[in-house]
Amino acid sequence: MDIQPIVAARWGGRMRQDIRFLLNGQPQRVSHAAGDLTLLGWLREQPHLRGTKQGCGEGDCGACTVALGRLDQSGQLVWSPINACILFLPMIDGAAIRTVEGLAAADGQLHPVQEAMVAADAAQCGFCTPGFVMSLFVAWQNRHGLGQDTIDDTLAGNLCRCTGYRAIVTAALALAVSNAQSSTDRLDTAEAAALADLCAGDDHDDDLFVEQGATGFYAPTTTASFADYYAENPDTVIVAGATDVGLWVTKQHKTLSQLLWTGRVSQFNRLERDGDRLFIGPAVTHQRFADAIDADLPELAELMRRFGAQQVRSTGTICGNIANASPIGDLPPALIAIGSVVELTRQGAVRRLDLEDFFIAYGQQDRKSGEFVSGIYMLAEPAPYLRCYKISKRFDQDISAVMLAANLDIVDGVIEAPKLAFGGMAAIPKRAAAAESELTGKPVEITTFQRAARALEDDFTPLSDMRGSAAYRMATAQNLLVKYGLDLSEGQKFRLAGAGLADIMERW
Repeated sequence: MDIQPIVAARWGGRMRQDIRFLLNGQPQRVSHAAGDLTLLGWLREQPHLRGTKQGCGEGDCGACTVALGRLDQSGQLVWSPINACILFLPMIDGAAIRTVEGLAAADGQLHPVQEAMVAADAAQCGFCTPGFVMSLFVAWQNRHGLGQDTIDDTLAGNLCRCTGYRAIVTAALALAVSNAQSSTDRLDTAEAAALADLCAGDDHDDDLFVEQGATGFYAPTTTASFADYYAENPDTVIVAGATDVGLWVTKQHKTLSQLLWTGRVSQFNRLERDGDRLFIGPAVTHQRFADAIDADLPELAELMRRFGAQQVRSTGTICGNIANASPIGDLPPALIAIGSVVELTRQGAVRRLDLEDFFIAYGQQDRKSGEFVSGIYMLAEPAPYLRCYKISKRFDQDISAVMLAANLDIVDGVIEAPKLAFGGMAAIPKRAAAAESELTGKPVEITTFQRAARALEDDFTPLSDMRGSAAYRMATAQNLLVKYGLDLSEGQKFRLAGAGLADIMERW
């Protein structure tokens, strides 16, 4: 049944039924697409652009990386690398997409990124190469991410199965030099103008609804339409960045009947101060959030650098991560440690509660039928004693085995108001009440933290799974709390990467 007229009549006025975007500079209009059709699936089967590869199917390996550009307020294109394997096609509405086939000039002249890869012999089997090229292309276009101190972050979401990283890094460093000397890239001006024309239609800002078969995708443009629709259709799957929901399709092979997207509601992009707090709307991405907090909360920004890779951070959202409520998620403990509040909306009714009270049990949150996470309020002031420790099998782009976010106040050498929030130690992100009690009112000495570490056995009974045994988790959590004490009592941060590792090696 075609439900578009019903949706239009009940939850919106005019409604557009085609997805509009640029593909390698050419305008595209796609109608009657299944809401859960991935961009990768469409690219490989419709325009037959098969340079973009299917690798892991879960946003880890980067073989599917393409570049997505959107216009900023000044009319300039800002590019992001994205995982085409888990991004749903309707989510690229109003964007410019570049694939590896769209980089060379019409006369066959390679793009500077491609030339650098060739010159450095930076391809082996070639399966992952298009993804690397596109990640480097985004860095080239944005004039950031090709230097010695940033290239690891740029390439963290691209895995090479033939151990070819050194040559790829060599290509990137060469690009960093030529990029600094170049003028505006030949793709910038034409692409921005074409995208502006595409988005200039009278109906561009209408609600978007596309469907094929039993699967529809609704993207309203107002908070009221979003809230009304979800309140009356609480079984609809809310999609923000699809970094989790996309896996339901690619790995669990689910068919999603109706999806409701946060990405076209302008109010959902709010990221602004509200008194002493920062309000984070449902469509604010991890990368935008990380950039906003870098100056005031460098500890949290450092954690965000290890939060997935740029492809994931470019599309995944803060509110989506909270709504997902994973017990091993990195972000909930950190936000709990700085006293965050979650906002929930059901139509016109709004309520707020402390984030730590939002998580009830595994897979269960304090969220009523038809309610959605409409925002997060977090402290916007510097937190000098905040520390975020993530333990995972890989340094980059891996899920935590144990996560500790710790924060407190120190008054005249005495600890006050400690917050110790752990992930991976229980079925929900959880504070360590017994350990906090051991710290409260005590001096900032290593023995204080050692006693608090022993109290963790009263707070948690961790489980064993593929990421670690119960004994490993407990020992790791205790060691992290002692490490926190060393950080504070010694006055030096212990970092096992970059300059932090060099400092430790020199000291010892």
